[in-house]
Amino acid sequence: MTADHQGFATRAIHAGQAADPRTGAVVPPIYATSTYKQDGVGGLREGFEYSRTKNPTRQALEECLAALENGRHAFAFASGLAAEDTLLRALLAPGDHIVFPDDAYGGTFRLFDKVAVKWGLEYTPTKDSHVDGVRAAIQSNTKIVWLESPTNPLLNISDIAAISQAAHDAGAIVVVDNTFASSYLQQPLNLGADIVVHSTTKYMGGHSDVVGGALVVNDDKLAETLAFHSNSMGAISGPFDSWLTLRGIKTLAVRMERHCDNAERIAEWLTRHPRVTRVFYPGLEDHPGHEIAAKQMRRFGGMVSFQVSGGEEAAVEICDRARLFTLGESLGGVESLIEHPGRMTHASAAGSPLEVPSDLVRLSVGIEDADDLIADLTQAMGDRH
Repeated sequence: MTADHQGFATRAIHAGQAADPRTGAVVPPIYATSTYKQDGVGGLREGFEYSRTKNPTRQALEECLAALENGRHAFAFASGLAAEDTLLRALLAPGDHIVFPDDAYGGTFRLFDKVAVKWGLEYTPTKDSHVDGVRAAIQSNTKIVWLESPTNPLLNISDIAAISQAAHDAGAIVVVDNTFASSYLQQPLNLGADIVVHSTTKYMGGHSDVVGGALVVNDDKLAETLAFHSNSMGAISGPFDSWLTLRGIKTLAVRMERHCDNAERIAEWLTRHPRVTRVFYPGLEDHPGHEIAAKQMRRFGGMVSFQVSGGEEAAVEICDRARLFTLGESLGGVESLIEHPGRMTHASAAGSPLEVPSDLVRLSVGIEDADDLIADLTQAMGDRH
C-alpha cells in the first residue's frame, strides 16, 4: 500500500520517519548541527548545507505534516505566529487587503493590527463566517481570505469549500488556520483552501512542551515562494523542537478521539447547568455551524467555550476556582486548561471589533477521565456535591 492510501494514524507514525539507514533507529535522530561537510565546493549531500535552510530532523517533521494535510509541501517554524508572519511577508505588498473573521485568535489580530498595518496591510474583519459575508467583505485589492474553523474562542464554523470558491472567483487565495481542528479532524486543502496554518504547539505537539508552527501547501510555485522567505527570514523550527513535535504527532489520532469524547460530554453537561447562559461547541445540534462542521470535520474537537450569568467577575471566579483544569493560556495538550479570554489570550483585542464577551470562559478539554473533569467544573461553578 502506498503512503497516499494509508490511513491517518499510519501516516502520523510513519510519514517522513523511515528507520535510520545506518543504525536502524526507528525514531528520527535529532540532528543538532548548524552546518554540513561538503564533498568539494558545492558538493552537498542530499542538499544539506546549513540548518536554517534545511535540517534532516525538520525535514522529517515537514514531510509528516504535509502527509497529514494531504499536501505536497510543508514548512516548520519556531511558532505559529512566525509561520503567519512569514506567510504575510511572502505573499503581500503594501496596500494589499485581507478578510478575516472577527473572532480570530488574538495573536493573529495583533500581528495584523499592530505589526503588519505599519508596512501597509489593510484588513476587514467580518462577522459573517459564511460565504455571503466573506464575499461582501472582499475588495478589489483583497489578496487573502483568512479563515479559522472552528474560530478561537467562539467556535464559529466556516464553509471552507464555498468560501474558497468565492475567494478564488475574486482572485484571492484562502488561508485556513487549522489549529483548533488539527489535521486529524479536518483537511482544508481537500476543501479548496490554498494554505493551511498550524500552531503546532497545540494539538500537533499535544504535550505543552514545545512551541512551533507550520504552513502546508499543494501549489509548487507557492511552495517555492514560502521556502525562499522561510530561509531568508529564518524563523524556522530547531531540530529538538521539530523532534518533540514529531513525537507528539505519533499519537495525534488517538489523542483527538479522547479529546472529542470528553468535550462532547462536557458540552452537554454545560447546556444543563443553571449558571451557563450559552455553550459554544459545534457538536451541539443547535450550534449554527453544526451541519457544516459535520460535513467537513471528522468530529467536533476538544475546545468548548461558554458564557455564565453574573458577568465578567463570575467568569473569572470560575477560572480561579478550577483545580483539575489548570488556569493557563494555550490549548491542545493532554491536560485540561481553563482561561478567561477577555483578560488572557484575547486581551489584545479589547476595544476592537474582535473584543470577546467578558463573561466568556474557554476550555481546552484534555484526555483525563471525563467524570473527574465534570466534578472539577461542578465545584468551580460553586455547586455543592
